[in-house]
Amino acid sequence: MPELNNFEYMIEDYSLYCTSKNLSKKTIISYDKTLQLFAMYLENELNVVSFEQVEPKHIRHYIKYLQERGKYTVATANADINSPENRDDFGKELSPNTINNYIRNIKVFFNFMVEERYIRESPAERIKYLKKREKIKEAITREELKKILDQFDVLTLHGHRDYIITKLLVSTGARIGETLSLTDDDIDFKNGVIIFKDTKNKKEKVGYLTNRMSFELKRWINFREKYSQHPNEWLFPTNRGTKLQVTSYGKSLRSAGKKAGIEDVHPHRLRATFAIEFLRNGGSIHVLSRLLDHSNIQTTMIYLNMSERDLRKEFIKYHPRIEI
Repeated sequence: MPELNNFEYMIEDYSLYCTSKNLSKKTIISYDKTLQLFAMYLENELNVVSFEQVEPKHIRHYIKYLQERGKYTVATANADINSPENRDDFGKELSPNTINNYIRNIKVFFNFMVEERYIRESPAERIKYLKKREKIKEAITREELKKILDQFDVLTLHGHRDYIITKLLVSTGARIGETLSLTDDDIDFKNGVIIFKDTKNKKEKVGYLTNRMSFELKRWINFREKYSQHPNEWLFPTNRGTKLQVTSYGKSLRSAGKKAGIEDVHPHRLRATFAIEFLRNGGSIHVLSRLLDHSNIQTTMIYLNMSERDLRKEFIKYHPRIEI
């Protein structure tokens, strides 16, 4: 069994393994970031200098540390976030979901270590995930959506682009990452479908277009071809013709939300809005789970939670009127 005395070597070895398994670039980056931060903590705080020295108590110490430190307050040497202190969420508490992602990545890494016979037993095997705090997802109202869309300057290339992306997300319930990976060839206007290829599970997913959304997309493509100065590989390129990044669109959407006087506007909330409105209109939870590409229907069930506004509305509508 080789002696493990170099964190960087083992992380690089694991990264090569992930690449050979054809995992997505996004997933590999997530693993790499998690393990780099974990290694920094082990070495700096616990004087643990190799992964074979890691014990369950070290991982539990790290989880406690994650619960206490704020977002973006620690970064690896090759971090790609510029001026993190300027972010709106800088220093805010890490959510249980985020910490669970760290735990999952660490567990998978140590499973790899066991499979490769670097260690006999995973120190993460008995580490428990944190209990998630499920939030009731609030849909964006039709009036609020109109206010947000009004903030995009559709006479500019980037403004028109972000306007259409916003409409497409709320119309299809798609994830922002798979949406920004679309090309013109992924749109089948004749049959009113859209093929998402860069999905979370790496399997192609079919989305459906309303007549209105098809019209909007055709108009966007014509506008882009007329005013873009670059060949367009992507359906929603940057002004330079490169692939638009999730963070760039997210920043634009948040800015539009703030200008409209609406807080907490982000791409996933558009997806949640699609889901909630689909159910409100009588859609099946099972169909919605397929449309959202959830691996488990339990993930979709959160959209059944009602806001206080919805509860009062249903109370008034269905009250049995039995008071005396």
